Amino acid sequence: MLGRQNYTAHEALVRSARRKPQLWRLGVGLVLIYLISFALSSIVLPLLAALFPGVWLQGLRDGSTPGAMLVLLGGFLFITVGVALCARLLQDRSFLSVVGHPRPLVRQFIRVSLYLLALGIALSLLPPYDMGEPLQPNLEPGLWLSLLPVSLLVVLIQTSAEEIVFRGYIQQGLAARFKSPAVWILGPSALFALGHYLPAEAGENALLITLWAGVFGCMMADLTARAGTLGPAIAVHFFNNVTALLVFASPTSLYGLSLYLMPYEMSDGAALRPWLAVDFAMMLVTWLTARLAIRR
Repeated sequence: MLGRQNYTAHEALVRSARRKPQLWRLGVGLVLIYLISFALSSIVLPLLAALFPGVWLQGLRDGSTPGAMLVLLGGFLFITVGVALCARLLQDRSFLSVVGHPRPLVRQFIRVSLYLLALGIALSLLPPYDMGEPLQPNLEPGLWLSLLPVSLLVVLIQTSAEEIVFRGYIQQGLAARFKSPAVWILGPSALFALGHYLPAEAGENALLITLWAGVFGCMMADLTARAGTLGPAIAVHFFNNVTALLVFASPTSLYGLSLYLMPYEMSDGAALRPWLAVDFAMMLVTWLTARLAIRR
């Protein structure tokens, strides 16, 4: 993936970052993005709690209620706001220069999404994969369907924000300073993986999940460099998180909007390993499907 690749389209994203490529700007920007997001959350969360008191507040710690999940995922919008402000203040860049030109971005997002939808339908027609224990029902189907439009919206907000930070702001900032793809692919992917290291929740599976996130980050970086926009990476990330948060969620955390719960805790080493193997295989298949979708 890091050898000779057709990454010429990536220059369209990196060009405006080259005007002010100093690494200190990138570092300060990341700190400011965090502070902006934290400040906005500190204002909005108490306001929502005052306007809409209820049991949903109890789920903010682990995302165990629908209301809490909507707030937690929707709050990622503050990260996107932080990126837009920091790109303008520190690099004199527009937000569109970070995400890519709107027309190809939307076109690529839709095209990759349609390919992934076809993949999902094809996989659903295959014989069920027996993991030893049945999935556990979570939300009542009628409630799940009624929440689905807004659930999809907040998952799109969350996945877009992560791609905008890692495959947008950080990747482009490093690419403006370093020519080698090894730096601007592996660097953001390592940070992305570190953010998924959760030993308290995942136990002995924590390192495998971290590895999964790191490989996923590399694949999304590759898609972004090939496409010249964040559209394909957002589409793949969206497809992955819709499955993991809205359809088959972990019973450990972030399951408030899911239709079903996995039959095992995230920390259950022996039982969860087959699921992780399937996840690795699906990650590879979705990446290749997206590459096929954007192939010129």
